[in-house]
Amino acid sequence: MVETQGKPVKFLLTPGQEADISFAQEMMTGQEADNFIGDKGYDSGAFVLWLEEQGIRVVIPPKSSWNHPRDYDAELYKERNIIERFINKIKWFRRIFARFEKLAARYLAFLHWVGTLIWLR
Repeated sequence: MVETQGKPVKFLLTPGQEADISFAQEMMTGQEADNFIGDKGYDSGAFVLWLEEQGIRVVIPPKSSWNHPRDYDAELYKERNIIERFINKIKWFRRIFARFEKLAARYLAFLHWVGTLIWLR
């Protein structure tokens, strides 16, 4: 999770075979936000309802399979590239993208270290 300037706020390691939506509510719990900008993978009725109950504006394009698609702010959705740029920044560190650390605790620790470097830039 990153804030509006692309600086990391929270990391959560998940199994690679699990969908991101499985951990989305856990990731957002305790966070203050005006908007949640996510891709179609986060378009779950239960998650969207939970966000709205929290007073968070949902900016997720609806899946094409929805019979009654929800409106979303397409201009604000363009800001989603902030997370893509952040992922590109952490890939500058070979240890991250090559996944040299096989233990989850060490990998997460290295992610936090890289996140700190990005904050200090």
